[in-house]
Amino acid sequence: MKISEIRNLSIKDLKNKLKDLKSELFNLRFQLAVNQLENPMRIKAVRKDIARVQTVIREKEISEKASA
Repeated sequence: MKISEIRNLSIKDLKNKLKDLKSELFNLRFQLAVNQLENPMRIKAVRKDIARVQTVIREKEISEKASA
C-alpha cells in the first residue's frame, strides 16, 4: 500500500485498516510457525504497512490538535 493512498483515508478508516493489518500479521506469524507460509517476505511488507498507517494516524492527530 502506498503512502499517498493511506493519506487519503480518514482516521476512522485508518484505524480499521490498522486492525485488519494486525490480524493479517497474526495469521502470517501463525502460518510461519506451522510451516505453511508461502511468501515469508509478506510479513515484512505487512509490518511496514502497519508502521505507515500508525505514522499517518499520528500526523493527523497532531494536525487536529494544532488547528484546534
